[in-house]
Amino acid sequence: MATSSEVPVHVSSRYKWAVLGNTTLGMLMATINSSIVLISLPAIFHGIHLNPLQPSNVTYLLWMLMGFLLVTAVFVVTFGRLGDMFGRVRIYNAGFLIFAVAAVALSLVPWDGGAGAWWLIAWRGVQGIGAAMIMANSTAILTDAFPITQRGMAIGINQVAAVAGGFIGLVIGGLLANWHWRAVFWVSVPFGVIGAIWAYAVLKDSGVRHKSHHLDVAGNVTFAFGLGLLIAAVTYGLQPYGGHTMGWTSPTVLTMLIGGLGLLIAFGIIERRSPEPMFHMDLFGIKAFSWGNLAGLMSAMSRGGLQLILIVWLQGIWLPHRGFSYESAPFWAAIFLIPLTVGFLIAGPAAGWLSYRHGPRTFAIIGALVTAASFIGLMVIPVDFPYWIFAVLTFVNGFGSGMFTSPNATVVMNSVPANQRGAASGMRMTSITAGSALSIGLFFSLLVIGLSGTLPTTMTAGLTAHGVPMTMAHTLGSLPPVGILFAAFLGINPIAMVLGPTGLLHSLPGHQVSILTGNDFFPALIAKPFQSSLLLVFGIAATMMIVAAVASWFAGDAVHAEVSQADAGERLGEEPEDYRLVEGDLVVD
Repeated sequence: MATSSEVPVHVSSRYKWAVLGNTTLGMLMATINSSIVLISLPAIFHGIHLNPLQPSNVTYLLWMLMGFLLVTAVFVVTFGRLGDMFGRVRIYNAGFLIFAVAAVALSLVPWDGGAGAWWLIAWRGVQGIGAAMIMANSTAILTDAFPITQRGMAIGINQVAAVAGGFIGLVIGGLLANWHWRAVFWVSVPFGVIGAIWAYAVLKDSGVRHKSHHLDVAGNVTFAFGLGLLIAAVTYGLQPYGGHTMGWTSPTVLTMLIGGLGLLIAFGIIERRSPEPMFHMDLFGIKAFSWGNLAGLMSAMSRGGLQLILIVWLQGIWLPHRGFSYESAPFWAAIFLIPLTVGFLIAGPAAGWLSYRHGPRTFAIIGALVTAASFIGLMVIPVDFPYWIFAVLTFVNGFGSGMFTSPNATVVMNSVPANQRGAASGMRMTSITAGSALSIGLFFSLLVIGLSGTLPTTMTAGLTAHGVPMTMAHTLGSLPPVGILFAAFLGINPIAMVLGPTGLLHSLPGHQVSILTGNDFFPALIAKPFQSSLLLVFGIAATMMIVAAVASWFAGDAVHAEVSQADAGERLGEEPEDYRLVEGDLVVD
């Protein structure tokens, strides 16, 4: 029979490091693919000969951004629970295989236009399923393999890879898309195939399993559809509806929001009453688990929207103003965001190693406050900033995030019983993935709301000052800010985009056309409205990180009693006597 508490299992040093290497590769690969299209979408849509700004094509753009995150967030808890029931390594390995197959399919997209876009969206969804299987179980597998004296370091490295992948994906996407759009998908193929072969050859289930194989169908269905409807509502809420700049008042979006919230409430009720729940809601009665997850959610929400806002800032204003063409802006945006990644990579591993010796709470709190301070700094710098200031602030932001992430993961995973680690890891990854998806919708909406108040007047005045008739200038100035922002985000000159179909570019004097379609006109036009939006966005992000710091204080440093017993055994030098594996379960003779 399976043991009901954690035992001080001693595995070979070689196996422990193999587990760390493979799970870190898996997490890095999964999270790189969550962000790699953020900066390579212009090249992808150009490659499949699709105009992403045509109203009928905006859906493709948004689902390319959000689909992967939606699928991952929906399924990660389910696969964590399945790992507890049937073996974490078994589910993890299957995820690696699915991810590799999807990577091959994505790199071989056979069609152009809408058919090609749906091919990419569908296979990124399949890839999201593989990523969910990897994310849900990698932290639990590490927790099983490493003693508590090394667990903070191991989880720290793994979680650094998980979050750093989101930053690294921006750089890789910019570099590869500048070469060939298919390379954005090719890059995952060798790592996926090698990682899958490595996982099947090396990893073995050595964790404590949940003794029941009963699957909570009602809980899985209500959770998947509830969270899926919420993220889908965010996706469609960003699109204009009727005469509104966004679709938040659309009956479809409102129905999705209400239905999603209702299903998640039903999920909580079902889990309380189910004899074998998908997720034990009692885990939220553990202070470290509940407060730690709240802190992680706040961090994910502040970080997910940050990437999108910084990309729009660089590509729409800062880079064109310095002479970079709109077409080259996505590539250079990735280069200028490197300090963000460097800061995270420096702080993350160190925080994971130090948190065991000095307690994770201190590092999580300091990291959250440092990140909040960097957001405040980004609020006060000018839109047309000197680069060294921007580099320092983004480095500090990455450094603070690195200090926070590893200790936060350690607190959450050490707080739960051994046979609930898969579900706990899945819930933690759900909060992070869903937080990233929701933050894109939240921050982009706030940006659009801020621009909606001033951009129409500013744009109308700017156009009339350079020869555009008042009636036409007013019409163009009233266009939804979403389209203007997407143009900047995709490396397209927004003014050339809106003036092109009118025929004015052929009737205006040449010097006026040069000014209107040049690199300075749009950045100067949008700078003041954009800065007012930044104050709102970064102010909310800073507040989120302050909440994360407070939640980290309440989470504390305490660990579950089973973990404490194992820790005591390791410190006293006690060795297990007759432990053996039977079909993946630890059994005491």
